[in-house]
Amino acid sequence: IIFNLLSRYDEEDSTSVPDKLRNPDLRKNAQKIGGPWHLFKKGVEAEVLENFKESLEKFEKAGYEIVDIELPHAQYSLAVYYIIMPAEVSTNLSRFDGIRYGYSANKEVDNLKDVYMKSRGKGFGKEARRRILLGTYVLSHGYYDAYYNKAVKVREKIKEEIINTFKNVDFILTPTAPMTAFKIGEKMDDPVAMYLCDIFSAPANLSGVPSLALPSGVSSIGLPFSIQFMAPHFREDLLFEVGKKF
Repeated sequence: IIFNLLSRYDEEDSTSVPDKLRNPDLRKNAQKIGGPWHLFKKGVEAEVLENFKESLEKFEKAGYEIVDIELPHAQYSLAVYYIIMPAEVSTNLSRFDGIRYGYSANKEVDNLKDVYMKSRGKGFGKEARRRILLGTYVLSHGYYDAYYNKAVKVREKIKEEIINTFKNVDFILTPTAPMTAFKIGEKMDDPVAMYLCDIFSAPANLSGVPSLALPSGVSSIGLPFSIQFMAPHFREDLLFEVGKKF
C-alpha cells in the first residue's frame, strides 16, 4: 500500500520518473533465479552460505529454475560505493555549516572561523565526519580523476552488467550480508570491517535496481539470516510476489 502511494509520478519532483518511461517488461511467470556464486568464494560465513543454499533449494522445489551467473564487475562494487557515497555525503552536507543549516556553535565561540569548525565538529557524529572527510578527499584537486571519475565509470559498467543479466534471469539472489549480526559497537574501531557488510547490497544501490531483503532462518546461536533479491528496473511487483511466496 505504501509503495503504491509513493511510486506515483510527481511532476514537481525532478527525480521522479514519468510513467511513460517506466514501461517494465511485463513477463509472466518469473521463474529464473540467478546466483552469482563467484562472489561467495571468500569472506562469507559458512552458516550464511549454507542458509543461502537451503533457500535456493526451497525455490527449486517450488518450481523455480536456478541459473549460475557471472557478474565480474560486481566484485568492485564495494570500492566504488565507498568512493561515490562519501563524495555525495560531502557535497550534500556542505551546507550544514552552522550559519544557515544544522547545529550552530555561535554561542560558544568568538569568531566566524570557529563557528564553522565547532559546528561541524559537534553537529555530526564520528561516522558522518569520517564520510565527509573521505568524500572531500576524493573530490579534491588531483584526486577527482584518480578516484571519483574512475569510480563513476566502473559504476556504469556494473549497471550495464546487471541490466544485461536480467535479459536471461528474472531475479538475482544473494545473501543480504556476508555475516550474521555483530554486537552493538563491536566494529566501531574497524570501519572497513563494518563497510564489508554492504558487499551484496552495494550492486543494487549503484545500479538503481530494486531489491528486497527477506528473513530466511536463524543461525546456530539464534541470530537471523537474510537473503536479498534484485529485480529489473521498475519490477518491484516481482519482488513483492516472490517475497510473499518465500
